[in-house]
Amino acid sequence: MLGFWRSSYSLFLLISLVPYVSAGHSFENTAIVRTVELGGSVVHVTTTYAVKALEDDSKIYTIALGEREHDSTSWLVAKIKGESTPLSVEERESNGNGPQLYDIKLPSPLMSGRTTNIVVETAQTHVTYPYPEEASQKDGQSLKYEADLLVLSPYDTAVQRTKIRSPFPQIHSYTEPEVEYTQDAPVTKSGATLTYGPYKNVPGSANARFAAEKQQRIAVHFSYDQPVLEITKLERAAEVSHWGANLNIQDNIHLRNAGPRLKGHFSRLEQQSQAFFQKPAPHMLPGLTLLLPAGIHDVYFYDIVGNVSTSKLRTAPSVPKGSQSNQFSVLELKPRYPLMGGWNYSFTLGWDSPLADSAGWDRERGKWVVGVPIMTTIPGTVVNEEELKIILPEGATNIEFFEPFPAIETELSTHITYLDTTGRPTLTFSYKNLTDKHSGIIYVAYNVPFSAHLKKPIAVATALMGLFVLAFVWKRVDTRIQKQK
Repeated sequence: MLGFWRSSYSLFLLISLVPYVSAGHSFENTAIVRTVELGGSVVHVTTTYAVKALEDDSKIYTIALGEREHDSTSWLVAKIKGESTPLSVEERESNGNGPQLYDIKLPSPLMSGRTTNIVVETAQTHVTYPYPEEASQKDGQSLKYEADLLVLSPYDTAVQRTKIRSPFPQIHSYTEPEVEYTQDAPVTKSGATLTYGPYKNVPGSANARFAAEKQQRIAVHFSYDQPVLEITKLERAAEVSHWGANLNIQDNIHLRNAGPRLKGHFSRLEQQSQAFFQKPAPHMLPGLTLLLPAGIHDVYFYDIVGNVSTSKLRTAPSVPKGSQSNQFSVLELKPRYPLMGGWNYSFTLGWDSPLADSAGWDRERGKWVVGVPIMTTIPGTVVNEEELKIILPEGATNIEFFEPFPAIETELSTHITYLDTTGRPTLTFSYKNLTDKHSGIIYVAYNVPFSAHLKKPIAVATALMGLFVLAFVWKRVDTRIQKQK
């Protein structure tokens, strides 16, 4: 019986290490450099892998993310250093135990002894939190960031280091770990930059055993002088109208200040005093500046109380299609009250724009194609949940869509509004944890037959004719109870 358990354990260990063993002999890391740019709701991480092929025709390089890092990563892209074309990245199926592996396909296979540099960029959400959790109106704002010390990899690594940069110079404290892979200081500080490493001769670490025995957590407590914002829910509706040659976009935004909760009561006098001395509280949001598309008109901004008039708009003229011009309309939003830490503010923002700026006829496909932005980007803000609805013209058929990145869920339904008969086809996309890296455009291709264009005028003509007939009949019907003698 003892021999059976030993053989079973050996078999289980062999199976669990198959991905690690198969990947560990094709490459080695001559160096790994990870750079962490600290922020509020979003933290950007850039990791450069200097790799060397150990076998001929090595073309699949594997990276690993720890469990917590994988859960917080909402965006990942890999490129060859110095090139702009993204590489193909495929996420492996996880067994729920240990690091998550990603396979990166190189543009061309490497022969044994050849080297290349792979740059992996990620965006992490909800990895910082206010510390302390409460602050008065006069206090500053500090955040804490936690991460894994060592960069995991299925390959042996000659040397690796991690640089953590704070956007503001004041770093209150940081972890000083004890690491067996170095004889020097495990961490050094220079201004607003912390450098962990170099750590040398780190063995292959993409397994649960290494993560449990060797991996360590580090924390950085730093000052952050900007509001920490997150959109708890964004509901965007884009309605395409061929009759009006118009594209209407409306956002229902539920905004939250995720900074430290306000300690005590809010003082309008203190706010005016800070504004006079131009030293506003770092965890207070007095307003927002948004970059909207060029050529928009009829912009509206209201909340649950009604229209909010404390906003300013500077529009830019429409930009020709294919132009490289970066013109935007600038909208300055000012809520009814300054948004303090832990406070919420829900509002609606919408605008109209010429359909010709976003749609056109594709001769090759023989279809109309319209481009709808996924969201209006607020720099440094994470969108926890988004529901995007693209409402096409009534009668649209042969619908296709092309996403810059896959949605969590996609649904095709019918939306009925004024003067509709059968309803308008509607595409609904669901997303989570969006950042400024996700500011792409969804392209939708569709056909609208000539008969569909006639539905609306026929519906209007029928309604008017019905009213005319009803009035004609009503005028000739005697509704009196008793006739006059």
